Amino acid sequence: MNFSHAIVAAAFLALLSGFSAFAEDVTLTSRDGSIELTGTLLTFDGEFYRVDTEFGILTVDSSGVTCEGPGCPSLGPFVAELTISGAYSMGEVLFPALVEGFALRQGYALKREEVLGVGTLYTLYDGASGQEQARITIKLTTSAEGFADLLGQQADMVLSMRQASIRERSMAREAGLGDLRIARQSRVIALDALVPIVSPGNPVTKLSISQLAAIYAGKISNWNELGGEDAPITPYLMDIEEGFGPAFMQNVIAASGVTLSDRVRFHPSNKALTDAIARDPFGIAITSFMRPGNGEVVQLSGTCGFKVQASAQSIKAEDYPLTMPMYLYLPERRLPLLGREFLSYLRTDSAQFVTRRAGFVDQALTRIPIQDQGDRMANAIAASGNEVALSELKRMVESFDGKDRLSISFRFEGGSTLLDAPSRSNIALLVKALESGRFDGHQVVFVGFSDGQGTAEQNLNLARKRATAVRKQVLSQLEAFDQDRVGLQVEAFGEAMPMACDDSAWGRGVNRRVEIWVD
Repeated sequence: MNFSHAIVAAAFLALLSGFSAFAEDVTLTSRDGSIELTGTLLTFDGEFYRVDTEFGILTVDSSGVTCEGPGCPSLGPFVAELTISGAYSMGEVLFPALVEGFALRQGYALKREEVLGVGTLYTLYDGASGQEQARITIKLTTSAEGFADLLGQQADMVLSMRQASIRERSMAREAGLGDLRIARQSRVIALDALVPIVSPGNPVTKLSISQLAAIYAGKISNWNELGGEDAPITPYLMDIEEGFGPAFMQNVIAASGVTLSDRVRFHPSNKALTDAIARDPFGIAITSFMRPGNGEVVQLSGTCGFKVQASAQSIKAEDYPLTMPMYLYLPERRLPLLGREFLSYLRTDSAQFVTRRAGFVDQALTRIPIQDQGDRMANAIAASGNEVALSELKRMVESFDGKDRLSISFRFEGGSTLLDAPSRSNIALLVKALESGRFDGHQVVFVGFSDGQGTAEQNLNLARKRATAVRKQVLSQLEAFDQDRVGLQVEAFGEAMPMACDDSAWGRGVNRRVEIWVD
């Protein structure tokens, strides 16, 4: 279903639910009888009523009021109900694993049912009494349909392989669901990446982004143009409107200023793509890093000679240019207690372990020793010259001596100083680590880097401003934290250590970053 059809369906469902809601009026009266509110009950999470009143939508603590009317919930044991809707690639494996991991950690008994045409239904029971506690439905749809379900009050969480569009954000605000851009309502759950794969034995082992775009635009059609055999190239791709299709279209095709060739052959699933490459010695496919099948992953390089290998480490740090964050979106409303506990669980080390076991790149903070960063240092040396002297590289290496880089980076939206969506999620990860005492007694350094546009002095100043801005944002979100326990410093090296070539917008975007180094 495309987005327009999904929105129409959501509006229709909302209309139907609206008609039925008029039969569910409630009156909430304070215990002393001094305050009375009348309206339509929207939700009850076992603790709080959410009521649409003449004053707007209000959230009322059930312990302080009595409820009268046909919409009042049953006084029996409360059973939380959560509906998670969205991207099939997230709902098929990752979220079932996370729900099961959460149930195990919290001591719930669990029953799993496959619902034809819907997805998976989990029923959670109290481990001691056997009393039913929650029903969690994971709907296997698409990112667009997940947002449509949210707008139609048919979902509590959205799984998305892309950021919410401007239209989706606008409709969410108009529907009273809040701002889907803020960190409280959006987070990155896991990471994957787009990788080009070819048949084993193909001599072409690396490509630039521009060459990859040219292949899919039909401008490069024979392997001998890339140093391979004299044979026609057959490009394969998944649906360009769902999964990792939109990311490829935006970050490779549109960013290169080309259009997709009619020679591209489409397949419905990642497995179908890898099977096609297994059969076609002259094919190339864009697939998931976590599921490349038996194909050979082609390394990405640039015209300046820089190269980046897709790995769990480079994807987690978002140094790999075609990293794909996997998003969870939430409405601006209070979820049942069990839902809030599930969201807290997603930030734990246990959930990160489950994410890895499910075959995705997790977000657990790890240290990357400087000796494991040879390619980055080689790129830095290769880029040195009139603008970046070797003395500046020496200063950088001396500064990093005895420190490790953390596996998160902070990058910015194009043409602004605003952090991009993955970086806003990374702020929460770093804040949690600092508040837990993980870096007590250590120095944490926010290190700014820039692209090569402009003078070295200008870039150094800009990199320092960005590093300072990230540090300030982290400090603004810290609550239970004593700054005397950890040294939070700022350093900058401008354009001294590029991650990618500066000859493309994506390359410059990768280079504009703030890294975290810890002694």
